[in-house]
Amino acid sequence: MKYYLIAGEASGDLHASRLMHSLKEIDKEAEFRFFGGDLMTAEGGTRVRHYKELAYMGFIPVLLHLPTILKNMKMCKQDITQWQPDCVILVDYPGFNLSIAKYVKSHTKIPVYYYISPKIWAWKEYRIKNIKRDVDELFSILPFEVDFFEKKHHYPIHYVGNPTADEVREYLSSSPREEDGQVIALLAGSRKQEIKDNLPAMIEAVKPMMQDYRIVLAGAPGIEPDYYTQFIEGTGVEIVYNQTYPLLAKAHAALVTSGTATLETCLFNVPQVVCYETPIPKIVAFFRKHIIHVKYVSLVNLIADREVVTELVADTFSVENIRHELENILQGPAREKMLHGYAEVHRRLGEEKAPDNAAGIIFKLINNQ
Repeated sequence: MKYYLIAGEASGDLHASRLMHSLKEIDKEAEFRFFGGDLMTAEGGTRVRHYKELAYMGFIPVLLHLPTILKNMKMCKQDITQWQPDCVILVDYPGFNLSIAKYVKSHTKIPVYYYISPKIWAWKEYRIKNIKRDVDELFSILPFEVDFFEKKHHYPIHYVGNPTADEVREYLSSSPREEDGQVIALLAGSRKQEIKDNLPAMIEAVKPMMQDYRIVLAGAPGIEPDYYTQFIEGTGVEIVYNQTYPLLAKAHAALVTSGTATLETCLFNVPQVVCYETPIPKIVAFFRKHIIHVKYVSLVNLIADREVVTELVADTFSVENIRHELENILQGPAREKMLHGYAEVHRRLGEEKAPDNAAGIIFKLINNQ
């Protein structure tokens, strides 16, 4: 079978590469052509574009690079039409991928499968119309999405398990968690703006604890060491690169910027405070109450459907609040309550292997066409 995959950022490259590996296990004649990154390239096939040529985020960067984005989009559509794959597999990245889905659906008979469904439950829910029209099968990695798509919008999907949970389980099976009671981990985001907004307050919040704890920052992939120097030089904060899982396996507690990192921290059973500074916090707080459709920003709370971890976002983000909440989870009943909540998140995610399940369904769907 011929599979055309499109991933537009680092996380998509990881998830797509694991899906490709699973597809090769059940389809010995699998051929791949893709927009993606180094991990997908390592699985074989032909890379048409690296995701770094697509990964522009935010209004201004997208506007500045619009000609490049449109050129890549046009080339992608032409390439799919010319290669005629047995299916197109879209991986997250909805701004680009939903446009590709619309084109493929209206100009070809190639089935469109969406792996890592767009998070329209949080923002841009109107995109459900495009998904219903242009996507043949949707694969979810978050259990609460089933009710959103199937009950609210009457669109059947496949919950295949959570790949982050797979990855943490695999890591812990070979390197069991050995907590070091003296380590507090800082996970300050994967983009420069996130780091700039969150890391200084995190460091200020932990200063009184530096006599009793080692403060260790997880350096994000793609962020050069010099960028971190301006924030950590002379503070006593240590930094490690490409060692987020080893760090979490030892950490006693963590300060985490919202994102997949909150779920990873939960899966390692590390109590955490979620910290996410935003511009004009009072306006953002208003949007959260009246415009945005979800109660929480962290995957931990969204999956549990209740507040398991404290979220300091917008108008609640401050050095004092971060310090207070961190002190609460270093020991005592708040720590135990959070770990109990983590157990519920583990249970809701299940133990399914997401890429294996998705690959099996995709292979079966193509063969049944």
